[in-house]
Order: sequence, then C-alpha cells, then structure tokens
Amino acid sequence: MPHLRLALNQIDTTVGDIAGNSDLVVHWTRHAAERGAQLVAFPEMALTGYPVEDLALRPSFVDASRSALVALAERLEEEGLGGTAVVVGYLGRSTNASERLGLPTGSPQNCAALLHGGKVVTRLAKHHLPNYGVFDEYRYFVPGDTLPVVRLHGVDVALAVCEDIWQDGGRVQAARQAEAGLLLVVNASPYEADKDGLRLDLVRRRAVEAGCTLAYVNLVGGQDELVFDGDSVVVSGAGEVLGRAPRFAETCLLLDLELPEATAETGQGSRFVADGLEVHYSVVAEELLPEPAVPLSPVQAPRLDPEEEIYQALVTGLRAYVRKNGFSSVLIGLSGGIDSALVAALAVDAVGADNVHCVSMPSAYSSQHSRDDAAELARRTGLHFRTVSIAPMFDAYMGALGLTGLAEENLQSRLRGTLLMAISNQENHLVLAPGNKSELAVGYSTLYGDSVGAFGPIKDVYKSLIFRLAVWRNEAAVERGETPPIPENTILKPPSAELRPGQVDTDSLPDYELLDAVLTAYIEQDHGRAEILAEGYDPAVVDRVIRLVDTAEYKRRQYPPGTKISSKGFGRDRRQPITNRWRES
Repeated sequence: MPHLRLALNQIDTTVGDIAGNSDLVVHWTRHAAERGAQLVAFPEMALTGYPVEDLALRPSFVDASRSALVALAERLEEEGLGGTAVVVGYLGRSTNASERLGLPTGSPQNCAALLHGGKVVTRLAKHHLPNYGVFDEYRYFVPGDTLPVVRLHGVDVALAVCEDIWQDGGRVQAARQAEAGLLLVVNASPYEADKDGLRLDLVRRRAVEAGCTLAYVNLVGGQDELVFDGDSVVVSGAGEVLGRAPRFAETCLLLDLELPEATAETGQGSRFVADGLEVHYSVVAEELLPEPAVPLSPVQAPRLDPEEEIYQALVTGLRAYVRKNGFSSVLIGLSGGIDSALVAALAVDAVGADNVHCVSMPSAYSSQHSRDDAAELARRTGLHFRTVSIAPMFDAYMGALGLTGLAEENLQSRLRGTLLMAISNQENHLVLAPGNKSELAVGYSTLYGDSVGAFGPIKDVYKSLIFRLAVWRNEAAVERGETPPIPENTILKPPSAELRPGQVDTDSLPDYELLDAVLTAYIEQDHGRAEILAEGYDPAVVDRVIRLVDTAEYKRRQYPPGTKISSKGFGRDRRQPITNRWRES
C-alpha cells in the first residue's frame, strides 16, 4: 500500500495580515518538509485569518488574498519547498453566478487550494456555508459545487472545508463515491466548552461514511471574541484515532499513513458528478514512495480537565486580543473580589506579571479584608500594584450633587471607571473589564463604571464557574510547586460590590448556583418560562430572572467584547432587540 507522511499545521493567524500569515505558512511548511512530510495542510482561510467578516466584501482585500496565494506557490518553489504538496485556505472569488443566492460572478468564496511545483494545482470553495451561532457565511460567500481529488504518490486525496463535514451529504458522500484514500478537511472551528468530544465523534462518523482516513486540521489562537483550540486529528476509515494534536498550541501533527492505492482509472482533468458535486481529478505525483526507514510514533496529546480547558481558552483569547491589537500591558481595577482576582490571574498567565498593572480604588465602604486580599494577590503574582483612594473625588461629587441610594452607589463605580481610563490614557495600558456572565445577564453592573474597558476576559463565564476556575488555578499552582495566585479569603468570602455598608450580592440576586441554572436554561437552551418552571424552579425566581435579563439588553450592547467559551455568548450568538415588549408568560 502507498505510504504518505502527512503534516497538519495548526497555526495562529491574524485577520488581515496576509503577509505575516504567508510567512507562517512558509515557516511551518519548511518545518514539516525537513521532517519528511509529502503533504502539508493548513487551516481554513489561513492566508487571511478567520473570520474576515465584512473584509470579504472589499474587492481589494479579496484581490490581495488571491494574489498572495499565487505568490505563495511561487515562493515555496523558490525556497526549495515546491516538491511538497501544500493545502492552504484563502479568500477567493466565484467563477460563475449563484442563482440560488442571486449573487454575480466574482462574488467572494471561502476557498482552499493545493500548491505544488510553484503553481496552484487545484482550488475549491466551501460547499456547506454555516449560518448559525457565530457564523454568518451566507452574508459573504457563494458555495462551491466541486470536489477536487488530487492524486499524490498513488493516493487519491479529496479536499473539503470545515462545515462540509458538519452537514450531511455533499463532499463526504462524494469522497466515498470517488473512492478517495484520504479526505483532508481544513477548518477554523471555534472553541466551546465540551466541544472536543462532539467534534471527535463527528470526525469519526464522517470517516466511516467516507470509507477512508480523514485528516482534520484546525486553527489555534484568538480573534476578537472567538478562540480556536486546534485539536487537529486523524482517524482511520473505521473511526480509530491515529493521531491527535494538543489544544491551544501552535504545532505540527506529523503522521505516517498507510493508505489504499488509487484504483479509479482517472487522469488529469477527469470529471464526474457525485452527490450533486462535480468531482474533478488532478495528478500531482504518480510514483509510490517507499516505506519510511524510521516510522514516526503516533502522537496522542493528553486531554484537558474541564476547568483547565476553559482556563486555557480564556488565557488564549486574552493574550491574542492584547498582542494582536498592539498592546503590551493591561490595567485592572483590583477590588479584592473573586472576579477581578481571576481576571488578574488570567492576565498574568496571558502576558506576564510585569505587563499587568492593577489599581486598588477603595472608598469609605471598602472593607479592610478586600484591600488586604488585593494586595496579597499582587504580592503572590508579582504584578504591579498601586492604591488610589476615590474618597476625595467622591466627597467632591457628593458635595456638589447630594446623591443618595443607587445613584450614590453607582457614582463610586463610575469614579473608578474614570480613574482607570485616565491611567490607561496616560500609560497606554489596555483596560480589562471584570464583569461575568451572570452579572451581565441580569444587568448587575454599572454603565461607565465597572463596565469600562476594551476587553472582558470573563464576559462569557457564569459566576459559579468563576469560583471553580479560581480553585482549579490555585490547585494547579500547588501541583507545580508554585504559590497559588488567588488568596483563599477571596474565594471563600461572600461576593459583594461593597458600595454600601454590609452589602452582599445576594441582597439583589438569587444564590449564584440557582441564578446560573435558570440563566443557562433561558439563554443557552432558549427555554421559555413554562419549560423552566417544569424543571422545578420557583416561579417568583424565574419571573424575576427573565425580567432582569430582558430589560438589560441595552447594557450588554455597551459592554466590551470578551472571550466566548459557551454555546451561546452575548453579542455574536444572542442578538435580542433592545426595544422589545415581548414578555414570557
């Protein structure tokens, strides 16, 4: 049987940086070729980064992507890498009009191509376009209607793009009819908690359906709210995992594959129709390769515990946002509470303690233990820490306005927000907002106060999970022989905004475990009032939570972006009207 050394390069691209992404492709192609790879694959739209959103509608950007693809093929040849077959995703154009979508010839397409010998050998456009959750590809792209099959060293390799295997039919069934020996799928599949099991089950099922080995290469890194976790995998036609890459890391998954020899009597330019797609063949290299003298040992990256997985996703998203937007340091209002403590720990892990600056901004209502907890976290982690009291500013406002009640409480939060933004302007730090998903859901935050900032690292994390992540991070430190970053008192004490004497969060909200359970049913699962009540929750609690969620949309619209880790985050996933008189009954 033919032998093929395959390299799946899960790389961290940057949207719009076509030159930098091209350099990455060359670097990792060389890395793989030096290790004997004959077929090298990169993720979906690797040349442009993903998702490009409305950049896809700019003709100049599409043209730049298409030109870069041709230049990349030539550069690989010039640098002695032209003999290696390289599959890479890019932004392309349709060659005919789409009657179904009413789009003209030349409309944007989500494409991939195989490069060899200094040329673009074959191209394809994504057939199934996702239009749910964070995806909006019907807005931008025309679907493809072909299945390219490339003959490489005696193996017929079929190509597909991400959603092509998430939907039934299409390229998976066509690959079976084409008798492909390998189905290679390039992906930019965003992270969600617990998605790796779902993804692996899908890949196994599609490999069995295609009747051949399936190789799945995925993006890593962060892009605005989205995080990509890699988790590239190769499975046999029987669904057996042959190799699996680590998560949240740029790497090359290198495997030696023994694949069936191509039997179809087809040659360059041969075509036929399978499952509504036109299958066309290209011949890159007919000769069979000898079995490797030193076969590679299969790589099976260890799986992550649930809290570790989410924590790594949050670190990855924060690091990417800071670095890709040109910042080197971050600024956090450190209150001594659990939310800002976790954000500080994430920031230290993401960009290093020397690039994390924290400010304690006590008022007359700030407890001594909270001040001490903030200082202790700074001592444990080594981040930069200062204290600036808001009391003089608060007294000046109160003397001028004489505020009371909620207005007095919110004034403290807004003074802190103003102070943070002033320091940010002066010292060029990126301000991180510490709000969590539970608070954002019910509007338990202050506009232009604790909601100020450029990024919300825990925006999509429920409060009950915040505590579990903090406990996990401390336990992980102990296992490594390090000092736990978060003071135990911060984790154990009742959450409080400390804006009035004796205040705790449960004065205004249900217990967080109960609140988060109702929120999950209402937000992630889209359950209505009757369905939630059927789960046994108190009607008074359910009615109150639903009302709070429905009336807080205007606040959420003004909150900064933050890393998405759930199946339905605020913003990209959940888009509710602000002006809305529909009420659950």
